[in-house]
Amino acid sequence: MVHTVLNHGAAGEVSLFRDVYVEAYRWMLLARFLDEKFASLYRMGKIHGGVFLGRGQEALSVALGLALRKGDIFAPLIRDAAGRLAFGESLSDSVRTYLGSALGPMKGRDGSVHRGRPKDGLLPMISHLGAMISVVNGALMARRLKGISGMVGAASVGDGATSTGSFHEGLNQAAVERLPLVVVVANNHYAYSTPNERQFACASLVDKAAGYGIHGEELDATDLAGCLPALANAVERARSGSGPQLVIARLLRLCGHGEHDDASYIDPALKASPVGRDCLLVAEEYLRESGWADPVMLEAWREEARQKVETAVAKVQREPGPDPYTEDWCALASKHLAEGGV
Repeated sequence: MVHTVLNHGAAGEVSLFRDVYVEAYRWMLLARFLDEKFASLYRMGKIHGGVFLGRGQEALSVALGLALRKGDIFAPLIRDAAGRLAFGESLSDSVRTYLGSALGPMKGRDGSVHRGRPKDGLLPMISHLGAMISVVNGALMARRLKGISGMVGAASVGDGATSTGSFHEGLNQAAVERLPLVVVVANNHYAYSTPNERQFACASLVDKAAGYGIHGEELDATDLAGCLPALANAVERARSGSGPQLVIARLLRLCGHGEHDDASYIDPALKASPVGRDCLLVAEEYLRESGWADPVMLEAWREEARQKVETAVAKVQREPGPDPYTEDWCALASKHLAEGGV
């Protein structure tokens, strides 16, 4: 995990930046193969429910996951496989939730994207429409009341979430309370199929930051070299007491909203523009041009990622699903708080 502010232009930090960049790329690669496997399993009828891919968002996601550290709180979005993995989620947790294994973190009882381990700071997603901002706020307030300091809470949302009341209420509360919150908005130009121009009238979503009295910045999320220092700096500003940070990331979803959606509504001009670049390919090109990886090394990393995913899926496919006739199940972790509990 990145525990320092990165500046890849400083001579003394080139080696550090290289190591972090390579690590980030390999998490992106693993996330891409994992997503592609889920898409394949969905088309085979092996996954029930939605499958939402992070294709095109991996650079932004992994940069946030790496910027956080143990003890921080992360509320990922539906397309945050790379960030989840970088933050510490195991391949097994991801695969088990999608395939409904009783051995997974949700024990096969919840939707494929609603997974997490709250005790480890990874929050299960309620909704991607801004609802998780207030949940992160609550976790940060609880730590403040306990006298715990030095941690950061991060919430990922999409551009459509910025049009919701939950986004406003959560960000307004965080600003008033000066919480160490980082809100990352993946502006993929469509709230499902609704384009930006039908969502908001401001020139840029970063303009909203001034209205809340917080720091805001905008970045090109197709460029891993820009995402890594930008997210690391945002997290460190929040950690050092500078209050909430709003990061607006420009990118394009390189797939449908879910595997059920053909994305025929996306403007071809956007696909052909710089915002339509594949961040994974951009990262590969940067690695080659920097002399940090050659074609043989890149292929070896691809094969390693492929094998890790295939091994995890093969293992989980042999695991049992939940048995409603034998399990003593309770929705609350503390059973004595449940109705009829003792």
